[in-house]
Amino acid sequence: MSTERKSMLCPNCRKLISSSEPVCPYCGLNRPGMHNTAGFIRSLFFNADPVKTIIYTNIIFYVFSLILNPGSMLSGGSGIFDLLSPSMNSLFHLGATGTMPVFLYHRPWSLISASFLHGSILHIIFNMMALAQLGPFVVREFGAYRFFIIYILAGVGGYLASLVFGVRFTIGASASICGLIGAIIYYGKSRGGYYGEAIYKQAIGWVLGLAIFGILISGINNWAHGGGILSGIMIALLCGYNDKKPESAWHRHLAAACLVITAGVLIWRFAYSLIFLLLRPLLQ
Repeated sequence: MSTERKSMLCPNCRKLISSSEPVCPYCGLNRPGMHNTAGFIRSLFFNADPVKTIIYTNIIFYVFSLILNPGSMLSGGSGIFDLLSPSMNSLFHLGATGTMPVFLYHRPWSLISASFLHGSILHIIFNMMALAQLGPFVVREFGAYRFFIIYILAGVGGYLASLVFGVRFTIGASASICGLIGAIIYYGKSRGGYYGEAIYKQAIGWVLGLAIFGILISGINNWAHGGGILSGIMIALLCGYNDKKPESAWHRHLAAACLVITAGVLIWRFAYSLIFLLLRPLLQ
């Protein structure tokens, strides 16, 4: 009787090994077969363009936030920055964050969901334009897995900073986008040379622009911007970038965990808000 020997690619070094190996004989990864069980989840999220995936998700949630309370689109503020604004109630249901949602209503998960919500058509346009510009660079220099790690965790870090400084109610992808800027700052300074210095100076210019914009325009969550930038720098320092450290199995697993948790929170809030929308006529 013969025993079938299944082969697989090591999730870390990508060399062909037996799935029953307790340790990869090439790179020393413990239990490579166990690491490989997350392959389906990784392929589900990472086969698509990571930047476009986030942009589409933001657009879907913005449109849905308007549908939840369509009357608010025209009854909000009168300025151009308030054009097509979702209601505060819609944003709260979908997962806005701040001291009020987190501490008063016990919603710590809103630190994740808030990065996918926007307060007006101009708000989402500006943020998605910035993401479309910065995202591909980070994906190229850090890899798709580290891009997701930076984007999601820097958003949480930015909103944690705004919690510390008492921001009551806040939304937007800018904390995560500032995390990408922080990662680019680290990359440029660490890489050095003419190219690295040019990247570093350009990223510092973006930070100065954000600071000026935050001073001149009221309602900007500058604490989330600053926290996002610092978080992006620290995450990039810990995770490295392609020129110095290739993406490993642990990067893939951490990215998959970030994505699964984020997707779970967003799907939950979408379903909860959809049920609320359908039942609202019966409750009135």
